[in-house]
Amino acid sequence: VFPGVRQAQWLTKTKLVEGLPPAVQGVMDNPALGLQELEERAKHVVSHARLWDTAEVAPRREQYCPVLFENLMHICRLMSGKYPSLSKRILARNCRIAATWERESILLQVRGLSGILMNSMTPIPPVASQEEILATKEHVLETFYPIAPTIDLQEVNVYKELNDTGQCFRDGYPYSHPHTLFFLESANVRTDRFRPEQLRAKMLMFAFGNALAKAKALHGNDPKVLEQPIVVQSIGTDGQLFQFMVFQLNTTDLVSNDGIKNLVWIDSDQNLYERAQCVPEVKKRVVTKPAGISGFQPDTFKKFLALYLHGTV
Repeated sequence: VFPGVRQAQWLTKTKLVEGLPPAVQGVMDNPALGLQELEERAKHVVSHARLWDTAEVAPRREQYCPVLFENLMHICRLMSGKYPSLSKRILARNCRIAATWERESILLQVRGLSGILMNSMTPIPPVASQEEILATKEHVLETFYPIAPTIDLQEVNVYKELNDTGQCFRDGYPYSHPHTLFFLESANVRTDRFRPEQLRAKMLMFAFGNALAKAKALHGNDPKVLEQPIVVQSIGTDGQLFQFMVFQLNTTDLVSNDGIKNLVWIDSDQNLYERAQCVPEVKKRVVTKPAGISGFQPDTFKKFLALYLHGTV
């Protein structure tokens, strides 16, 4: 079967752009934000999650992955002192999503638990200009003939075409805009975790699903090019390797391959650190590898923080 993201692109009528969009890169590169000042704190939370938050010799991934996520989110929330509007966010756990659309002659639906969802009082502004959106008309979506692009999808009888953003966005709910989805692949056994490529495909499908359900809640079910595109971000991690994604829904007219496409920016396989040595390695009474965290990557931490700040800063 062809790789997951390529399939997800076809299913969601989406053009892929490698790397993060300039709007997010601008947050990372802005010296006024003082992101460098938080690097030592980030190193500390990695050590806390991997080395100190357990009585075991080596913590299990199902333990340290959620601890690391909560610690990183705590650092992000510290920025609300400088930017009070960051307090207008809320995390929703176990939020269900259902979104239905037609692609060529196929009725498709994405539904299920969409990770941990951060909601905001205000939407993220579009990250692509009108010119960039119009230019997607020229983009040719990859086909997989003679393989059907739905080859490995589960077939079910759909009795009701649901477009539901779950309990998170009921009428009058103040945090009504999806901001960022977080997926923690924390299973200790490798075969129980999504591989990075599978995880990126899942991230794309659920970011698209949340954006589509929101668009239909705002504008109804008629297919159309959106005057105000909807941006939903996604971050996935296994507690060491991170995947970053920014998705922009430009159109709900998804039946044909022609016309405006949606856009996704993906920054893949970013290590937060190279290795966590829980106990020192000793050979012939000499410590060859001391305990500790090695190869900390400050840029990966800054990307996590920049996606959190995006839309506010």
